[in-house]
Amino acid sequence: MNYLPLFADLNKRPVLVVGGGIVATRKIKQLNRVGACVKIVANEICNELQKIIKIYKIEWIATQFDPAQLNEVFLVIAATNDSVLNEKISREANIKYKLVNVVDDKINCNFILPSIINRSPILIAISSSATAPILTRILREKLEAILPKHISEMALIAGQWRNKVKKHFIYLSDRRHFWERIFNGPFVNRIAIGDLNKAKIILKQQLKIKSNRQGKIILVGAGPGDSSLLTLRALQVIQLADVVLYDNLVSNEVLELVRRDADIICVGKSFGSHAFSQQETNAMLVKLALEGKYVVRLKGGDPFIFGRGGEELQAAKKAGISFQIVPGVTSAIGATAYAGIPLTHRDYAHSVVFVTGHGHLKKNLVNCKPISKGQTLVIYMGLIKTPEISKILIDQGYIKSTPVAVISRGTRYDQIVLTGTLGQIEKLAASVATPALLIIGEVVNLHRQLAWFNGAVQYKPRKSSFINLA
Repeated sequence: MNYLPLFADLNKRPVLVVGGGIVATRKIKQLNRVGACVKIVANEICNELQKIIKIYKIEWIATQFDPAQLNEVFLVIAATNDSVLNEKISREANIKYKLVNVVDDKINCNFILPSIINRSPILIAISSSATAPILTRILREKLEAILPKHISEMALIAGQWRNKVKKHFIYLSDRRHFWERIFNGPFVNRIAIGDLNKAKIILKQQLKIKSNRQGKIILVGAGPGDSSLLTLRALQVIQLADVVLYDNLVSNEVLELVRRDADIICVGKSFGSHAFSQQETNAMLVKLALEGKYVVRLKGGDPFIFGRGGEELQAAKKAGISFQIVPGVTSAIGATAYAGIPLTHRDYAHSVVFVTGHGHLKKNLVNCKPISKGQTLVIYMGLIKTPEISKILIDQGYIKSTPVAVISRGTRYDQIVLTGTLGQIEKLAASVATPALLIIGEVVNLHRQLAWFNGAVQYKPRKSSFINLA
C-alpha cells in the first residue's frame, strides 16, 4: 500500500489553488463543496471560474505564485500548464511541510485526490495510486450501480442514534452486534421504502432487546490460498469476528480480509514447531467464547479434511458453546484444479483417496493399492516423508514409473507444479517449499494438456531440474 487513505476536514480551512483554467475550476468546485476557504493564484481566470468566484465570493489573491502564499494554508493544489512552475510549487510546499497535489503529476505530489462516490455522509474513495485513473473511474461506476440509494438515510439516522446506543450498551462488542443486527434487518427495508418514522420505531424497539453476550465459535475453511476461493459465507463471517485464530496455512491475502479491529492470533503448527498444542488451542477457543466473543477458527483448506476441526468442535460442545461450520475448498481440490490435474477422469481414474503424510504412514497407506480401473492418491503434508512414502507404495504394488506431481503453494501467485515419476518423488519434493501436496496416479499425465495457471513446471532430471510450461 503506497498511500494511506485519509478523509480530511477542510471546512473553513484555507486552501491555495494555483491555476485558473478548467482543471483548476473542477478542483475548486470539489473544495467548495466541503466548505474550504479557497484562495486562487492565477494570471488569467476562465469564464466558468469567474462565475464561481462571484457566486461564492472566493478570493483571487494574486496573479503570480509566491512561496509566502503557502504560509497560512492547509494544503495546495497546482493546476497550471507550466511544468516548471508546478515543480516549484511542489518543492516550496514540501519545504514548508504542506500537503501538495500537482494535477496529473504523481512525482510532484505528496497526496493524491481519489475518485469519490458521494452518498453523504457515506463517502467511498477509490484510488489506483495514480497509476490507472480510467480503471478507477470504471470501478467507481460499477460501485455506484450496486450501492443502494437509501444508504445515505441509513447513515444519517444511525448518526442521530449513535449516542443513545452508546449509552445503552456498555461493551463495544454489544454495540457492534446491535448495529449489525439493525443493518441486516427490517430497519433497512423501511428505509428503502421511505418509511423513516417506522425505521426509527424499529431502532427504539431493538434497543429494548437484552444483549446476549453468549459467545460462539465459527469454524471456517480458508481454502488453499487464493483469497478469491473463499466462500461468500466465509468472507461474511471473518468480517464479523471479534477474534480470529488462524493456522500457518492461511495465506496473507486471506488474512487481509479479516475485520481490521479483530484480534488475530496465530495458533499454527509446522513440522517440529508448535506455538500452541492442540489442547491449548481448544482451551483458548472455549475461553474466548465464554467471554462472550464471536470467535472464528480459520483453517487452511477445509476444516474437516485433516484440519482437526472435529476435535475443536468437540471441545466447544463439551463446554456448551454454540458453533457453526463454514466449509472451504480443500487444498486437494483447489491445488489440483489450478495445476490442471483432474482427480478423476473416466479414462484414467474412477476413484480418489485422500491421506495424510503425518503419523503412522504404513497404516495410513494400507488401502492405497493400485486397482484395475485406476485410482488417484492425494497425500497431504507428506513432503518430508517422500522416501518412506515411495517405499511403502512400491511394496504395495505401485511401479516406479507411476506418474507423480508435487504441487507447492497451490493456487497462490508463486505456485509451482513439478511432475515426474514415483521413482523421482524424493528429488521432486526436495525442490519445493511447503505447503505442498503429492498427487500419484495416471491423471498427472493430463497436466501437460490442462495446465492453465502461471507457475506450472515439469521435472526433467537429464537436462535441467525445471522446464517452465506456463
